[in-house]
Amino acid sequence: MKKSIVLATAVAAVLASGVAAAELSANAAITSNYIWRGVTQTSDQAAGQGGIDWGHKSGLYVGTWVSNVNFDNSDDGYEMDVYAGFAGEAGKLGYDVGVITYQYPITPEFNFTEVYVSGTASIVTIGLNYTVDAASGNDGGVFDSGDMYLSGSLDFPAGKTDLSLYAGTYAFDNDGKPGVGEVDYNHFGASVGKDGFTFAVDKNDQDGGSADNVRFTASYKVDFEL
Repeated sequence: MKKSIVLATAVAAVLASGVAAAELSANAAITSNYIWRGVTQTSDQAAGQGGIDWGHKSGLYVGTWVSNVNFDNSDDGYEMDVYAGFAGEAGKLGYDVGVITYQYPITPEFNFTEVYVSGTASIVTIGLNYTVDAASGNDGGVFDSGDMYLSGSLDFPAGKTDLSLYAGTYAFDNDGKPGVGEVDYNHFGASVGKDGFTFAVDKNDQDGGSADNVRFTASYKVDFEL
């Protein structure tokens, strides 16, 4: 319920500001491995992804994005994200604030919602995500309300390509509690891209099996206006 109220309010604000001043765009991508915050979401298998975004010249935006997922080689269907926010600049500082809900229609016990804020100065971006709502199946477990994710990146051109160096740390509210264990982790990686093609390498410090293996990913993304 909280997710619907927040997102509906943001969508209404964009609509009220005038359709003529808004732009609608879409994107589609294929990737050899869906890596999210340093962790595979497809059991190291390929993914097809796509989304639609509507942005207003005021800085308001809404959008949705989908991808197939596969956790622990199980039938988890797909992930559907819905988000709304406001992005702009204050002097030389770029900023972005908003709310995003991660929905898993086949496995709704994984659903959760975050608020986020990020700032960009020159090539440096710092962001913070905070979980404000989670499915009842997550109570007392991982991806529960109160989780925090802090990230940072350096994004800059290198010759004819775009280079990104990034890192993040995930602090789970229930880390160390009985039945949960030590689940906090850090990750880092780098990517190089050109004309929609991206090659990335990622590493995390999770415990257990192959979770912390170095992973190489190749992907191709196309953006177009609607």
